[in-house]
This record gives sequence, C-alpha cells and structure tokens, in this order.
Amino acid sequence: MNPMDSQTQNTSLQRLQNVEKRIVKVLELAGGVMDELANPSGPRKEFINNHCREFMQLIKDIQVALRDEIKSACDYRPFEKCDYSSRVANEICCKKLEYVMSQLDAMKETMDEYRNAV
Repeated sequence: MNPMDSQTQNTSLQRLQNVEKRIVKVLELAGGVMDELANPSGPRKEFINNHCREFMQLIKDIQVALRDEIKSACDYRPFEKCDYSSRVANEICCKKLEYVMSQLDAMKETMDEYRNAV
C-alpha cells in the first residue's frame, strides 16, 4: 500500500466519523421531539418544527455523504473488481435510512393527529 492510499483511507475514515456524529445528532433530535411531544403542558410547535427541519436536513446530508463514500470506495478496494462489501454496506445503509424515514413518518402522523385534536 502506498502512502497516498493510506492518506485516502484516513480521509475517508474521518468523513465517515463525521457521518457517525451526524447520526448521533439525528437521534438526539428525534429524542428531543419525543420528549417535547410528551411534555405535560403540550408540545411547542416551533420547537418541533425546527427539530424536524434539522432532522430532515441531516438525513439528506447523511445520505449524500454515504453515497459519496461508497462511490469513492472503488478507488482503494482491497480486492480488485470486488464491490461486494460496498454493495452490502450500501444495502444496510439503505435499510437503516428506510427505517429512520418510517419512524419520521410516524412522528409526523402523531404531530398531525395532535394538531387535529387541538
């Protein structure tokens, strides 16, 4: 492995660590919305709207970053012409994002039901 490959992998790992931090932030935002929805005095609309907007933007950013990393993985594959691990990782990421999106849809339905009840 030449030094350039090592540098590319380190940069990629740093980008993936940033994605991981974004995922943690997404979970914190979702938790904040859930706490706000459970607030005995009722949820604050602006708080929930801001958190949901930030949540959706982070989800989009995460998707873009992961797509870019998967595309760039071809530059330093451990086995020539083998993209199995990238495809599996991509599929796992897609399933995780589908799950997060379904949870987001459920949260939106809950918010809509709350608004309709008020």
